[in-house]
Formats: sequence, C-alpha cells, structure tokens
Amino acid sequence: MQLNIDLTGREVLITGSDHAARQAVRRYQAAGAIIYRLSTPKGSPQDGPLPEYPFLVAAVDDGQPGWDALLERCRANGIPVSAEPAAGPVGHVTLVGGGPGTTELLTVAAVKALRDADVVFYDRLAPYQELPSLTSGELVDVGKKPGHHKVSQSDIEKLMVESALAGNNVVRLKGGDPYVFGRGGEEVASCVAAGVPVRVISGVTSAISVPAAAGIPVTHREVSHMFTVVSGHAPLTEKEHTHLAGLGGTIVVLMGIGTLHQLAAGLRRAGMRTDMPMAVVERGYRPGQRTTIANLGTIVTAAANCTNPAVLVIGEVVRVAEANRGHAEAAADLDRLAASLMGS
Repeated sequence: MQLNIDLTGREVLITGSDHAARQAVRRYQAAGAIIYRLSTPKGSPQDGPLPEYPFLVAAVDDGQPGWDALLERCRANGIPVSAEPAAGPVGHVTLVGGGPGTTELLTVAAVKALRDADVVFYDRLAPYQELPSLTSGELVDVGKKPGHHKVSQSDIEKLMVESALAGNNVVRLKGGDPYVFGRGGEEVASCVAAGVPVRVISGVTSAISVPAAAGIPVTHREVSHMFTVVSGHAPLTEKEHTHLAGLGGTIVVLMGIGTLHQLAAGLRRAGMRTDMPMAVVERGYRPGQRTTIANLGTIVTAAANCTNPAVLVIGEVVRVAEANRGHAEAAADLDRLAASLMGS
C-alpha cells in the first residue's frame, strides 16, 4: 500500500506471520500508526491485546490459509482492509538503477525493491530526495563527488556485505544504470565473493535520457545511426581520440565537465571539424536543467560556467534538437494561448 493518508495515532491491525509482515509493520510505524499484530488466523499468546474496531486492517499475504474468514468479517463490519505484499527473503543485496535523478523514471522493479529494503545505500545522483516516501528502510548516504569520496568504494562494498550478512535486505541505489560507469560489476563481485545473494535492477541510463530531456536524440534517421558512450572521468588518450573522431555517429560523454578542455582539443587534433555541433546538458530532469549549445571549437568558452552533473553530446543530432526547438516553443505558445482563452 502507498501510505498517502494520515495515519498518525490511528490503530492499525497488521495480519500475517512475523517474517512476512516485518516490512509492513515498519512502514505503518513510520506513518505514525499505532500497530497491533495478529500473526496467525487464530491468534497466539504472543500477539497481545487487539483493538475492538481498528481504523484499518493491513492484511499481509503470507501464504497461510485461514485469513479469508477474518478479513471478510472485518469488511462486513465496515473496517477497511488493505492488501500488503509479504517481505522478501532476508540477507541479500539488490543493485538498483535510479535513473537520471527523478522518481518518475524509476522502474516498477526499482520501486518494489525500495519498498522491501531494510537498508538503502544511496548515491548523490540517485533520486534520494524522495526516498522517505518510497521506503521505510534505513537511509545511508554514500555519495561521491569529484575529488571527494564521503565513503570509499571498498568501504561501500564492505558495508553492503556486512549489512546483508546481518540479515538485512540491502538496496544499493545508484544514479543511471549500475552497469554504465556505475561500478556495479565490482559490487556484484564483492557480494559473490562473500556468499551474499545479489541481483541487479537496470535503470534508465543518463547517456540516453538526459540528452532526451534536452530534446536531443542520440540517433536520428539519415543523421546518426550509432552512438558511443564514453566516460569523461579521466582524460582520453590520443589513440582513443582518434578512434572516436573516426567512428562517426553521436558521442555521449558522462562525467565530462572536468576533462572537457582535453576532450575538445584531442578530438580537433584527431581531425574532427571545429564546427561539429556540441551540447552540454546540466542537471537533466532536475530543477535548474540547462542546455548549452556550441561547437567543438567554441564549447570550452561557451561552457565555462557549466557544472556537474552534466552530459556532453557531440554530433549532428544536436542540430536536430535546435531545429525542433522552434516547433516545441511554438506548440508551447499555442498551449498557453488556449489555456488563457479557456480561462477568459
């Protein structure tokens, strides 16, 4: 259940075995409810006193027979019944791709994993601001910034493994996709080495979604039939510049603000023409999203004030976005005009 009603001080009876109901109990407690428990259809001495007329019955699907009669009696007496999923098995890690930073682009599987988490280790590029509404698990900030690592990668892996071995359902929430420059492979390897079950939930990679947020398609018929995704974390070699310049298509660079000067100079030396269109898209899908468009010869000056997080796009597809921008602005003007006419 998505807890979108005020349960502060309300009596809620949660049915289901202790293991299956543990996460539902935590969610309702976090919502401020007064919790009562019924662990078996016939009750048990450990369940304690039960309310005569609870505000809500949260029925956890624990697989036990015998609950239907009780729940039907509750409904017949006008007591709302909410169906709740059972908690998953304990002691495992789920690497979750959080997309470019907005909860609207979280996958259904990502939302379910967060709902069932006991502990969430999250990055700064993940949609962490809204995590309290998505999970009742413990939230641990392990985000890294360029030149400043709050928690080292090896320590992150150690924390994940230790938490899972202690019996927790651990979610490692990362920006974008865990396997696109996200060091997800290293974290999976750490879990496997420690004997911890681990799975990966893919996310919407910023390599595609952030250009899209700026209206830039990474491929476009008769313009670009391929795209290459590059890490800009460290400067490329001259050989890599030569390969990129000769590939054609679209080049997408993640984490490239710090090495933009070297990238532009290297591609020019490798023969890429200076008037090749280029864009810097900052804070895609976030407040303050901004797009700077120039070309390979002028981008360093044009983007002098650009900051991370940002995605660089190099290629003729940038012109497609510029051509479409006028149409989009005209459509927006028509929408505003229609709204004003309807209101008058």
